[in-house]
Amino acid sequence: MKQHVNYSPWLHRMARLTAAATFLLIVIGGIVTSTDSGLAVPDWPTTFGYNMFLYPLSEMEGGILYEHTHRLMGSLVGLLTVILFIWLLAKDSRKWLKWLGLIALVGVSVQGILGGLRVTQLNLGLAIVHACLAQAFFALLCGIGWFTSRGWWESQSENRSGRRAFQVGLPARKLRRLSLSTTCLIYIQLIFGAVLRHTGSRLDAHLIFAFLVALHVFLLARSIRQSEDMFRPTTLLVGLLAVQLLLGTGAFIAKLTALGETMATVLTVAITTAHVAGGALMLVTSFVLTLKIYRFTDASITVETPASGALATE
Repeated sequence: MKQHVNYSPWLHRMARLTAAATFLLIVIGGIVTSTDSGLAVPDWPTTFGYNMFLYPLSEMEGGILYEHTHRLMGSLVGLLTVILFIWLLAKDSRKWLKWLGLIALVGVSVQGILGGLRVTQLNLGLAIVHACLAQAFFALLCGIGWFTSRGWWESQSENRSGRRAFQVGLPARKLRRLSLSTTCLIYIQLIFGAVLRHTGSRLDAHLIFAFLVALHVFLLARSIRQSEDMFRPTTLLVGLLAVQLLLGTGAFIAKLTALGETMATVLTVAITTAHVAGGALMLVTSFVLTLKIYRFTDASITVETPASGALATE
């Protein structure tokens, strides 16, 4: 396959590396919350008076290990985001993507400050905002990963030539609306999940939005099941939904029932942390899928509906 002249493979790899590091940071953050280690280190930006990067490894045990590792990983993500932004400025000609890089840089800076204030101010509200912003930041980085990919540049050429079309079960406008609403619902579900994890309240809202997310994922998958371009992300989204429903059930049993009190702590932490990680993966999968749908259903592209065989356009 011919490589597009504007495609920078190393820039794309940098975007993917930053996104992968952010996912690992979210996982570690989930462990911190699941083990109630958020206040294991009482000061910030220092660690028990030490420079954060000079804290003795020999003293990193238990909750201190989880919380301090979270801080170090956050610093790494911050550094990678700075490098990614500079790389975008130097190597990419798209001004709007440079702005997205700047937003990512501001976002990771705000995240660091929120994480520190959550410790010094003992504020659960800040912890919830910190968790929700982390998910949005992860989605933004995955979006940048897609925008810097070879697939994005190739789709631009195909869109201009009018050679790209794929079968869906809805007109393009409705498909865009459905995919966007699915992503928004997943994010709202994650917000209520963060509220539930940190306060133990709003289980009702969490369950309601879980149902809405499942319904929209099903409708979205049914609408684009015949598209070769969208088959892999759609299948991944459905698979993640199934895993999330199982993990959510396990988390409910582990944290909110008498049976959970008999479960091993390590199992409870594993289930609840995996549930957080699965939610993050669902969000970015739906988000990137939505970006692709918008990309491939441009006004200049015809979209064939299998029900009628007709060509629908925006």
